[in-house]
Amino acid sequence: MRAALVGAVVILALVALWVWVGREQAMPPSPLAAGERVACVSYAPFERGQSPFTPGIVIPPAQIERQLAALATVSDCVRTYSTGEGLDQVPALAEAQGLKVLLGIWLGRDRAANEREIATAIALARTHPATVRAVIVGNEVLLRGELSAADLAATIRRVKAAVPVPVTYADVWEFWEKYPEIAPAVDFATIHILPYWEDRPVAIDAAVAHVAAIYRHMQQALPGKPLLIGETGWPSAGHQRAGAVPSPANQARFFHALLTLLKAEGWDYNLIEAFDQDWKRQLEGTVGGHWGFLDAAAAPKFAWGEPVSDHPDWPWQAAAGAILALLTMIAGALARGTRLLRVGLLALTAGFAVPWWVEQALDASQDLADWLRALLALLLGLLLPALAATALSREGRRPVLAAMLGPGRHRLGFAERWLGWGLALTLLLVVPWVLALVVDPRYRDFDNAALAVPAATFLLLGAGPGPRLAERVMAALLLPGGLAILVAQGPANLQALLYALLVLLLGLGLRPWPGRAAAAPAPAPAA
Repeated sequence: MRAALVGAVVILALVALWVWVGREQAMPPSPLAAGERVACVSYAPFERGQSPFTPGIVIPPAQIERQLAALATVSDCVRTYSTGEGLDQVPALAEAQGLKVLLGIWLGRDRAANEREIATAIALARTHPATVRAVIVGNEVLLRGELSAADLAATIRRVKAAVPVPVTYADVWEFWEKYPEIAPAVDFATIHILPYWEDRPVAIDAAVAHVAAIYRHMQQALPGKPLLIGETGWPSAGHQRAGAVPSPANQARFFHALLTLLKAEGWDYNLIEAFDQDWKRQLEGTVGGHWGFLDAAAAPKFAWGEPVSDHPDWPWQAAAGAILALLTMIAGALARGTRLLRVGLLALTAGFAVPWWVEQALDASQDLADWLRALLALLLGLLLPALAATALSREGRRPVLAAMLGPGRHRLGFAERWLGWGLALTLLLVVPWVLALVVDPRYRDFDNAALAVPAATFLLLGAGPGPRLAERVMAALLLPGGLAILVAQGPANLQALLYALLVLLLGLGLRPWPGRAAAAPAPAPAA
């Protein structure tokens, strides 16, 4: 009866949590009039499994035509970044759809490749002068340090003399101040203002005000020079930076407020970006693949003026979580007293964290190593709660790591044995990730949903008797690592705070559980 009551409370609490995180968040009225489209969007044609890093890749005309037809319903213009990989087809295909083009030339260290890009862009601008709004000679090449300012300015002037349309260069706003010699070479300055990527990241509530402040600052820094906001946007998933939280609702909130500002001020702009680009996750982690306001399948992520949920599939996630929580409670139904309460906490944690991890892993996993890590974490999330609940119902504990290889390992019960291996796998997955987050956190996710179940399991279960040298070594890595993450990320980063807390809890779970020692395993029956 007591187990049924605890189980009912867990299920109710779990459903309430999913209802809360999945709730629809209200948006302001649409900044666009009926039938109105955004001014311009960054466009790259690569779909799932395609990447500009694939040697010799050329996107077929039919794919570009299909994508541009979809974009023509939401935008008046597309910005490209290169003339390679089939993008030389864009002006002609855009013209057929009634779209204008900001034609990009990709510049880098390869001089021969630069010459090919320049020649192609000049030819396209001459052939399609009514479609090509402007030629953008290089994108963030100064930021990357791949060309000198003098070489870039000379290239801009050379292209400007050869085409019948305006010419510009695009870079993060600070680099226009750092290299003032570029401004005289261009017809207008294309500045990138990305609140999420600022050296001091800007939270969503202040993001659009930051865009406005930077624009006005650049008007003073480049007096008399027309400005185009060449990139501005907000990611819908990925790593939190300080108070800047990527999410679907925050992305929609940013675009609603931004377009209201831009229309009121009459500022020219280009949004980043049209479609989610999976290949960018290789460069920037999860967040790199989630800047589109259309997803990778060309479906809008939000409707202007309508509420947005950060977890639109929450009813299915709640149902799956409730099943997992119920199975955990059944496995621990014989537990008594505080052990039953621990089973309830495990069930609640698993029912909330595991469905969330499935969602996060689908967003984050890119290559085979990512998928393997995600599947192993999912396996731990599915199995550890039931194993721990079974051990708690029998007043057992997980064995120390040394016991897994010791002479008494064959006398361990089924649940205890697999809890030991589960701890070993958890440490194998978590310790390197923690160290990586300490050393190089910029593009790595905080895998809170993956870590929550192991951290809760080993904290609530405790360890049996035996030498704990391996646990001490792991704790010596985890506890300082969690503290280092906490200090480095700062108090505004709630993702990092939660991850650091889970790391610390996992480290604490490696120490002996206070109280009565675990019962010695029963001797094997005589032959």
